[in-house]
Amino acid sequence: MSEEADRRARQQRPLPVPIIPVVLFLAAPFALFLFTSSDLQLQLPRIRIEYDRRDAPAISAPTAERTTPPYPVPGADSDEERWLGPPPRQLTDPPYSLGAAVSDYDARRAKWLRANPRFPAFVAPGRPRVLVVTGSPPRRCGNADGDHLLLRAFKNKVDYCRVHGFDVFYSNAVLDAELSGFWTKLPILRALMLAHPETEFLWWADSDVVFTDMLFEPPWGKYAEHNLVIPGWHEKVYVAKSWLGINAGSFIIRNCRWSLDLLDAWARMGPRGPVRDRYGKVLGKALSDRASYEADDQSALVYLLVTQRGRWGGKTFLESSYSLHGFWVEIVDRYEEMRRRHRTTPVAGGERWPLVTHFVGCKPCGGQYASYDAARCRHGMERALNFADDQILRLYGFEHESLNTTAVRRVQNDTGGPLDEEIGRLLHPAFRAGRPR
Repeated sequence: MSEEADRRARQQRPLPVPIIPVVLFLAAPFALFLFTSSDLQLQLPRIRIEYDRRDAPAISAPTAERTTPPYPVPGADSDEERWLGPPPRQLTDPPYSLGAAVSDYDARRAKWLRANPRFPAFVAPGRPRVLVVTGSPPRRCGNADGDHLLLRAFKNKVDYCRVHGFDVFYSNAVLDAELSGFWTKLPILRALMLAHPETEFLWWADSDVVFTDMLFEPPWGKYAEHNLVIPGWHEKVYVAKSWLGINAGSFIIRNCRWSLDLLDAWARMGPRGPVRDRYGKVLGKALSDRASYEADDQSALVYLLVTQRGRWGGKTFLESSYSLHGFWVEIVDRYEEMRRRHRTTPVAGGERWPLVTHFVGCKPCGGQYASYDAARCRHGMERALNFADDQILRLYGFEHESLNTTAVRRVQNDTGGPLDEEIGRLLHPAFRAGRPR
């Protein structure tokens, strides 16, 4: 019995196995998977270089409600991502410039136009070639609603340009890391002026600007002696010295040497960091109703007009006869009333309703510096966009069921023939572009 028991014990005894090599063999593939999989969160830290600011809008007008400067870490999603752009310009550095001065720009542009008669700056007598310029931040919004509103706002601008025969340029690039936030528009405008000598006027429109009179067009002949057309009021700018005397979210600027010089003088107050902070204090002292937060583009332009009126004021037209900038809060709930009034009593010699509805203080992408409730802003923008879109859809026989919905209905069986006077000139903008204004 003892021999039998001893044999059974030897059969049940486990064979000697090298434990450590087996563990390493089994664990190595799993560890490799963890470090290489893009679907898991257990990844090595990554650094992304971006030249934008997530919460501050790249392109929008400042608002009266803003009393503290936005200063988030540009482009930072988490502790792993930090601003890696050039160091901020210091007060002891040479003054900032958008680029080398082009002292003979007007003569060089005139020579180019003579050499390229197929690209005239005026497409008809009194009818300038116009480039509408707009844009949005380089990164996607934090919410899908914001991206959708930006898409519709751009579609609105494309529709307006198509009706009037204008060109359009959309930018979502920050061309100069020093000019972030409100200031992004300046290097864009300068680059387009130099690249498009055939363009007579550039019309800047913020991303939150909505064209709401699709048939109205600025009276170009009125501005023959001016290089900058901006919504504003003489008393507010030159007497009250108010930073709200103009609005820099929608303005028209001529392609010329004067404008290049203005952009350069304007941009000197915009570099992020100590320079922008310092000029913010200067603006706070010079303007009557502004605190000393960091410099913004709108206050800076008012400052130039007030302190250097002899240089810039004579060629600047402060437009208040129509709504080159219409404050949305006072407009969006009245569209139906405006439409009824126009049908019964057409307004002759002026706009039927605001050319522009500007959502100042709203942030389509969200952010902590919005001055109004996001839901209210979104509802207002949808109404404005539907109101403008109706003016286009009716040319094809449709309109929205109401301004509060995107659903459309047919309002006529056909759109008429292409020779119909009103429909023809709108659906075929080449005819309209050739008409003097």
